[in-house]
Amino acid sequence: MSYYPTVVVGAGPAGLTAAYELSKEGVTSITLEQADKVGGIARTEIYKGYRFDIGGHRFFTKVKEVERLWYEVLGNDFIKVPRLSRIYYDNKFFSYPLEPHNALTNLGIVNSLLILSSYIKAKLRPNSVEDNLEQWVINRFGERLYRTFFKTYTEKVWGMPCTEIQAEWAAQRIRGLSLRKAAINALFGTNNTKTLIKEFDYPRLGPGMMWERFQTLLNQKGSPVELNSEVVKIERQGNLIQRIQVRQNEEIRLVEGDNFVSSMPISKLVQLLEPAAPDSVIQAARSLEYRDFLIVSLIIDQDNLFPDNWIYIHSPEFQVGRIQNFKNWSPEMVPEEGKTCLGMEYFCSRGDNVWSMPDKDLIKLASVEVVNLGLVDGIELIQDGVVIRQPRAYPVYNGEYRRHLDVIQQFIKGFENLHTVGRNGMHRYNNQDHSMLTGILAAKNILGESHDLWNVNTERSYHEEVTETSAESKKLELATS
Repeated sequence: MSYYPTVVVGAGPAGLTAAYELSKEGVTSITLEQADKVGGIARTEIYKGYRFDIGGHRFFTKVKEVERLWYEVLGNDFIKVPRLSRIYYDNKFFSYPLEPHNALTNLGIVNSLLILSSYIKAKLRPNSVEDNLEQWVINRFGERLYRTFFKTYTEKVWGMPCTEIQAEWAAQRIRGLSLRKAAINALFGTNNTKTLIKEFDYPRLGPGMMWERFQTLLNQKGSPVELNSEVVKIERQGNLIQRIQVRQNEEIRLVEGDNFVSSMPISKLVQLLEPAAPDSVIQAARSLEYRDFLIVSLIIDQDNLFPDNWIYIHSPEFQVGRIQNFKNWSPEMVPEEGKTCLGMEYFCSRGDNVWSMPDKDLIKLASVEVVNLGLVDGIELIQDGVVIRQPRAYPVYNGEYRRHLDVIQQFIKGFENLHTVGRNGMHRYNNQDHSMLTGILAAKNILGESHDLWNVNTERSYHEEVTETSAESKKLELATS
C-alpha cells in the first residue's frame, strides 16, 4: 500500500492541471492513467512518424488562469496558426463562420430569400416550447436555415434526432448570432458583434506535447504520473474516500490519500464505490449515455490538398463528419516532404456498424469518401492509414440526462474529499480550457478555498468568441459541433 496526500484519477487536461497546481504549492500527488499515454481525448497519437490529434484542439481561451498556465508549461513551443475551416454541403464549400456573400452565392437567391422568410416567421411566431435543440434553433434562425445547416450535421454527430437533444446543449455550444445584424453588416460594412478568432496558439508537435510536458514536470517534482493503471475499486467510509484499488501489470495495488480528484467518467466512478452507492444513484449512473468516436488517419502522396484546419461534412450521403488536415495545424505533424496526413472523423457508438468495422474496411471507406469529396485526386495516392477508436468522447445531452445527472451530482457533493473534474468527470461537454479550469479550482479547494466546480462553463458565450469592429467580421456564426 502507498500513500499520497492527493490521488488524481485520469491524466487528461483536468487531472494533470490539478496535480500540477498542487505541486507548485508543495502538495505531492500521484496521477493514475488507464491508457498508455497522457492527454485523454486531447492527446497526440503517432503512426510512422505522423502525428495527429484525436479531434482538433485549438489553444485559445478567455480564462486568463488557463492561458497563463499554457505559456508557463510550454513557452516557446507554441506556434501561431491561422484559423480556417469550411462547411461542405450540397456539393459546395461554405465559409465557416458563414459569410453573407459566399452563402448567397452558394445557396442561390431563391433559397436565400426562403431562409430569410423562414427567419422572419420564426421571429413573429416563435415556438412557445423550447425544450429540445430543434425548437431552440428554429426559434432563433428559422426552420429552413435549421434544416440546411444544423440538422444533418448535428444528427450525424449525435446519432439521434435533434428533437431528442436538450436545448441546454444548444445554449452551451451554439454561438450567439443574428441574421438581422448579419444583413446590416453586409449592407453597411460595419459590425460590433462577436466573431470567431482569426488565429490560435498550437503546440508545434500537437496538443499531446502540452500534456507530456505536464507529465515530465510532475515526475520531476516527486508527483508521479503512472500509466497503464486502471482503477478497479474506490473504497469509502461514509462521506470520505479512503483508498483506491488499482490494477497495474495484472496486479492489484492499494493507494491511500487525503484528497481524491477524479476525471474518469462519473458514471463509472459511482459504480466502483465500495460500499456501493444507493440503488437510485447506480441506476442514474447506468442511464447516462456517451457518443463514441473514431479517426481514420490517411497518409497521402500529395501536397497542399486544401488550406483549412478542418472541414465539416454536412452532406448526409457521406458518413465522415469532419476532416482534419494536420499539416495545416503544424508542419511538424507531417515528417515527409510532399506528403499530407488527413484525419477522417467518424461519430459512432460502440457496437454499431462503423465502430465494429475492421480497420482495413474503415481505411477503404475513408479513402473512397475523401476522393469522392474531391479533396484527393485519386485513391492510388493514398499510401497508408491507421484507425484510432475513442470511447466516451462526448457526454450525451438526451431528454433524461439532466434528471440522472442531478441525482449523481447531489450524491457526489456529499463527499468531503472527492473532487470531480473535466468533461467525463462531470458529464459536461467542456472544452479543454474549461476542463483545465475545473482542475485549477479543485486544487484551490484542496488548498482551503471554496469553489463550486459545477458552475464552470455555465455561461453561454463560446470560448472562441471575441469582439471585433472591423469590416472583416461581417460573418454569420453557426456552431455545428
